Amino acid sequence: MLATADSNGKVDAAIYSHPHFLEEGTMAFIMRDRLTHHNLQSNPSATFLFIEEGPGYKGKRLFLRKIREENNPELIRKIKRRKYTDENQEPMYLVYFAIDKELPLIGGHE
Repeated sequence: MLATADSNGKVDAAIYSHPHFLEEGTMAFIMRDRLTHHNLQSNPSATFLFIEEGPGYKGKRLFLRKIREENNPELIRKIKRRKYTDENQEPMYLVYFAIDKELPLIGGHE
């Protein structure tokens, strides 16, 4: 789950698939031009909650800061895990984040 907020602090949360982990401390999501992407235009902060399968509450909370984005259909097609054939797809963006902090799903500090 990826949570963002607009410049007025109105919060949104959306289900996203696994991010693409890049060099140490950065990751990227493929996004359509919807509310999450819109929020990131005015507020670069986000939180990603990852819940691991299995008993109990295991996972991570990643506190993110958008560092850049690109609209590169060829690169997105290359790294996309799911393949869709809808020819009228809206534009997609590869949005890069710095991982500012990582905490366990439950508990932790701060």
